Amino acid sequence: MVDHDLLVPYGWTEAVANEYDSLIHEGCVPARVIRMDRSECDVATPTGPTRARCPRADSEISGLCTGDWVSIDAELNVRQLLPRRGAIMRSAADRRAQGQVLAANVDTVLICSTADGDIDLGRIERMLALAWESSAQPIVVLTKADAALDIPLDEVQAVAPGAVALAVSADTGFGLDVLTAMLDGTVALIGPSGVGKSTLANALLGQEVFATNAVRAADKKGRHTTVHRELRPLPGGGTLIDTPGLRGIGLWDAAEGIEKTFSDIESIAAHCRFDDCAHNGEPGCAVQEAIDSGALTQRRFDSYRKLERENAWMAARSDKRLQAERAKVWRDIRKQQRQFYQERSSKR
Repeated sequence: MVDHDLLVPYGWTEAVANEYDSLIHEGCVPARVIRMDRSECDVATPTGPTRARCPRADSEISGLCTGDWVSIDAELNVRQLLPRRGAIMRSAADRRAQGQVLAANVDTVLICSTADGDIDLGRIERMLALAWESSAQPIVVLTKADAALDIPLDEVQAVAPGAVALAVSADTGFGLDVLTAMLDGTVALIGPSGVGKSTLANALLGQEVFATNAVRAADKKGRHTTVHRELRPLPGGGTLIDTPGLRGIGLWDAAEGIEKTFSDIESIAAHCRFDDCAHNGEPGCAVQEAIDSGALTQRRFDSYRKLERENAWMAARSDKRLQAERAKVWRDIRKQQRQFYQERSSKR
């Protein structure tokens, strides 16, 4: 009988246990991926953390990510991947028509931005779309509050309907008690380099686990101090995943995430005279009326349209890639058939 008590700090719950028991794992034990390193990964198991070998890149369960639940055999090979409850995904950094998983099975996403500089509302909206699409609850965290002269918390909260915006300081502890009380399950931190994600992660963990580095004084930009996604147990329960800084945050199949991020615009659009209103000068357009009255800013509406166009473009690229792959499969089949008939004819 395998004792799963050592997995509880890493997020083992009754729901995960039921999911695991529904699959066949003869000679295997459950494990959670702590960190990925090419063909190997660090995992938490019922007997403690260990190192396991990942499946080949062309296998059915390739693409493992920090936060995944898996089963491993006695030789420490990953054998199965449990179904994900959700995943934070973006389009691949090289803009190929495929998605990249940033973290799996996340319950809370901390969207980090600095309070002591210019706040990019468009970037926050973009990260909110990723978070909502993952089925996690986002919290917008303005870090380095102790160094800020004026924190535009109301402005940030206005672009995050359904989420909470908080200002914190990992150095002084300001706001950390409120943030800690809101954390649930597996927590992932996302944001660009230099916003203090690793410093905040260390404060939440209560110890110096992740390396930190100062931002450049000239432009307030940071360097990639964190180079791996890594999962650690939180002292008050739950787990935390620190992630490397995100330079590019391309959307991937995030239609629902966009809808939740801009739920205020969706609500306004429901009052347009025409169901198919494009909000581009049509009579009775409630969205344009809201912009004219100041109830909705032009910047936010432009951001909404931009993310919708980008998501539609990526979806079209993905469809074309799948069509090309299917066409290649059928070309290969027809080629094999021709070779077969040619070889049979030559033997007669």
